[in-house]
Amino acid sequence: MTDDLVCIADVERQQVRWLWDRRIPLGKVAILDGDPGQGKSTLTLTIAAKVTTGSPFPDGAQPEVGTVIILSAEDDEADTIRPRLEAAGADLGRCFVAPSVHRADEPPRPPELPGDLAWLELQIRAARASLVIIDPLMAYLDATVDSHRDQDVRRVMAGLKRVAESTGAAVLVVRHLNKGLGAALYRGSGSIGIVGAARAGLLVADDPQDPGRHVLALTKSNLAAMPDGLAYRIVEDELYGVARVVWDGATTQTATDLLRPADPDDAPAQAEAEQVILELLKEMDGKAPAKWMERQAADAGVAKTTLHRARKALGVVTRREGFGPKSHFVWSIDAGPPQHENNGINGIDAIGSVHSELGTDGIYGGDDPTDDPGRFTR
Repeated sequence: MTDDLVCIADVERQQVRWLWDRRIPLGKVAILDGDPGQGKSTLTLTIAAKVTTGSPFPDGAQPEVGTVIILSAEDDEADTIRPRLEAAGADLGRCFVAPSVHRADEPPRPPELPGDLAWLELQIRAARASLVIIDPLMAYLDATVDSHRDQDVRRVMAGLKRVAESTGAAVLVVRHLNKGLGAALYRGSGSIGIVGAARAGLLVADDPQDPGRHVLALTKSNLAAMPDGLAYRIVEDELYGVARVVWDGATTQTATDLLRPADPDDAPAQAEAEQVILELLKEMDGKAPAKWMERQAADAGVAKTTLHRARKALGVVTRREGFGPKSHFVWSIDAGPPQHENNGINGIDAIGSVHSELGTDGIYGGDDPTDDPGRFTR
């Protein structure tokens, strides 16, 4: 046995520590998704204010007093960030804005990820920060990172994960929503690998039952049962003249409820399933293991029969790869004569369908186990 292996019996058991109980874990990465106008930045500064003063959150959870580092690419610290923090009741002496990065023979520049992760870790340690806000994530990705490419974003997210673990700080990453109509977990911009690497996913959206009210809900939680959503309103603070969050009680509405179109006919189950398939195949460069696709779709709330109906409608080809016990089925979109229209799904104008020995629906010999809904496993 090598010295590189770690025996679990030698690992000391630890409890998950929370910045905000069941919503934002310490030493981990969390994602906050939402459209413009939902008050995402104002909400993150409200969370920061609670942390700097140890004031209870609206659900009664109380954070330990700590410092906060803010990376904000869209708001000015003098006319927006400071007055919003003041309106939220923050201890300004515990709030820090990340400075520009200074390298030898280079002019000052904003931080870039993943190249400046070591620099970010030094800032966190220097401030002894318990919360780091990156708002928005896409503004801090360097030019080598394609936010829609799984391998690229996982390199960034793995680095953020290491920084969070080594410092014990909660890293809260903000994203905008994409224009799709799929499940809530897939609505954040960029690759699904971003929220996949996070231990908690939060979403803010309009309350469809109450115009002018917004809801903070969870899209995923790997560490605890998901709590109820929390409603809030964005008002203008009379003293500072900036946006401020006013909490408006708990709600049982889920992230799926918040993003469901008002008219279900606008986005039938099959259209949502098609969106999920296309997003997954896009991040995997057009080809992915069939069982992986099934598991991801199940996690997104797509019924197995709907998934395979959508797969056939899109002309997704299923083939066996490998030999013997190691063989497995993969899904892919092969080039071919345009046959299937977009059905309103963003980013795809037409999907080709292969008509060869695979059969008219692209199924290998009819023996693909994914064609049997009864054999679908999560």
